[in-house]
Amino acid sequence: MKNKDKKLYLLNNLTFMKKILTFTFLSLFVFIQAQTGAKPPKGLKITYIKSSNGKLIENQDAILVFTNALETLISSEKMNSGKAAYPFEQSLINRSENKIIQVTQLKKDKSVTSVDSLSLAKQNFEFLAETKTILGYKCQKAKTIINSNTIELWYTNELQVKGAPTSLGQNIGLVLEMVRNGNFVISATKIEKIKSVSPTLILQSSTTNSPILDGLTYKDLVWKSRFTTIKVFENEIINFSDTSKSNDSILRFANGTIILKKITFPEIKKGDLLFLDLAEQSNGDAYDRTGSVFVIPQDKKQSFFDGLQNGSKTLPIYENGNGKQYQGVLATNEYTPIIELMRFFTPFGIKQYNYIQLKDKTWHETVPYRMDITDLKSNLSGKTVYVGTFIGNYDKGGHKISMHITINPSESSLDKTNISIPLFNTTNVMEMAGQEYATMFNHEKGLEVTFTLDKEIKNAKLRYISTGHGGWENGDEFVPKKNTIILNGKEVFSFIPWRQDCGGYRLFNPASGNFNDGLSSSDLSRSNWCPGTATNPIYIELGDLKAGTHTIQVKIPQGPNEGGSFSSWNVSGVLQGE
Repeated sequence: MKNKDKKLYLLNNLTFMKKILTFTFLSLFVFIQAQTGAKPPKGLKITYIKSSNGKLIENQDAILVFTNALETLISSEKMNSGKAAYPFEQSLINRSENKIIQVTQLKKDKSVTSVDSLSLAKQNFEFLAETKTILGYKCQKAKTIINSNTIELWYTNELQVKGAPTSLGQNIGLVLEMVRNGNFVISATKIEKIKSVSPTLILQSSTTNSPILDGLTYKDLVWKSRFTTIKVFENEIINFSDTSKSNDSILRFANGTIILKKITFPEIKKGDLLFLDLAEQSNGDAYDRTGSVFVIPQDKKQSFFDGLQNGSKTLPIYENGNGKQYQGVLATNEYTPIIELMRFFTPFGIKQYNYIQLKDKTWHETVPYRMDITDLKSNLSGKTVYVGTFIGNYDKGGHKISMHITINPSESSLDKTNISIPLFNTTNVMEMAGQEYATMFNHEKGLEVTFTLDKEIKNAKLRYISTGHGGWENGDEFVPKKNTIILNGKEVFSFIPWRQDCGGYRLFNPASGNFNDGLSSSDLSRSNWCPGTATNPIYIELGDLKAGTHTIQVKIPQGPNEGGSFSSWNVSGVLQGE
């Protein structure tokens, strides 16, 4: 068969399959209507509620199951009353054809459908001799294991219909209780007999006509509809070149090593979770580089954006007596430093250098970074801000990145931070535009910031990121150094930021040189970072801080220079609390 004929054959078969699926779905809706003058069969409406560890889940939407001898619909109280928030999903089980039809209403005028003819037949259960009575009906026990989860189903045959609050166990009887791992329970609380019930018509009346998708596409679309994705960068180059220019949407500074985009964030609800996702590949640079994702606050007279436009020397200067000037690193009455969302480090040449061959090494194509940034949402919620990414490099090819932020609806009880005040950030993201390296820790004073609170902060903490640099044998990159945090003259915390797991990321690092001792550069332990990873913030408890003026000091025993080599420490701190 010629290639042209093959393509035509595949296209015709695909069209035919779509028609078959469409016909299968539509036939369900026509089934009852075809019975001229016949009423739908008698059936039941069952209400289920969920509990966890013996406690009812608060503010839940009760599951509703409508079932008769022919079919079952899984819905909910809010869906049935038209009050459900989008997206919402309903499942129809057609027993004559042993199929599950899933319909998700993405929004008022858009829904999608999937038809599953395999999963019901694949369900296997162990039927046990145990019995118990639920709502006056004798129930038997069935058990199965799914993805290491033990599921126990209590079902009855006394009502002569089948059904369940999920797709599991639809054909064993009427499931009145489902227990997962002994602590999550879905229990029937009410059974109502209905003179005539048609699950098909209930589903049809509450959804719009929708395309039928294959199962994987359907699941992916439904999953992504449950949270908000804010795209920031897509395959953008961060390099070092005089030819790097801004356009209508992406601003470039410091010879292309900084990219910015103005983003408007929606109002983010209390309890919602925020995540930052970044993907990186080498576009020419072979080395491990410091990267930072940041936001530029513009709440005061002067901002970091002014320095990008007018030069780093126009930013507020910090001096500690060591003879150097550090631009834009501390908060002042008229200036707020950048807020670091993520500190990350590129690996040695991922993707671009994957042609390097080593025995038993299959290099990864992309390095993914993901960070929970929920505690910074008060700096983003409802605001229009510049979101930027920096990768320090001197390569005209540089690096390629894509990045997005997701807002995930939740009612997390851990989300208590509502105050977030940036205090310092010594990462010199304007490195290629003259911003000084963070070498201030070679002086006893180190880094010192004074700030004034208008009101008391409860349960204050410092969101602190620290990484040491100086890439030779005695440089602070490879020498453990204690970080000490001092609040109002009193030491409150000290630790040694150090990573010993760098060897686990070897497959991200094709251009990392191999040494005679059997190691490669990317294997070596470092001061709180590994090539191809992000550095987690730590949270330093400060107690309750009263209104007034306070001082935070950071001390690190920075190593001495050797020839033209020097050490530095990139530290950022955000004061948070309630």
